[in-house]
Amino acid sequence: MKKVLFVCVENSNRSQMAEAFAKIYGKGKLEAYSSGSRPSGIINPKAIAAMKELGYDLTTHQSKSLDEIPSIKYDYAITMGCGDECPFVMAEHREDWKLDDPKHLEPTEFNKVRDEIERRVKELIEKI
Repeated sequence: MKKVLFVCVENSNRSQMAEAFAKIYGKGKLEAYSSGSRPSGIINPKAIAAMKELGYDLTTHQSKSLDEIPSIKYDYAITMGCGDECPFVMAEHREDWKLDDPKHLEPTEFNKVRDEIERRVKELIEKI
């Protein structure tokens, strides 16, 4: 099983949704993790609502720092806005998904970011 880490700044929106989609679509193919370079400590209620619309319960997730994830070599590290604040994560492959933080967006616009994350996660799984 491939190990994939999704990292954003707060670990409350983008990386959480990416981890959820990886768990949904990558079941049996990969282990998904997420963390934040400066975690907020909460999952954004907008992210919870956006994923609930798709039948996924994001309330089971926790906002974590990079210090709280397994200290292993990941097959893929996907960053989403933390850029070079995440250089110490060991990974075979790195990608930076330039996605704006949706935390202040209205639900319709927030869901566009969610849907783009879903598309990219599906694409990543196919590549793996």
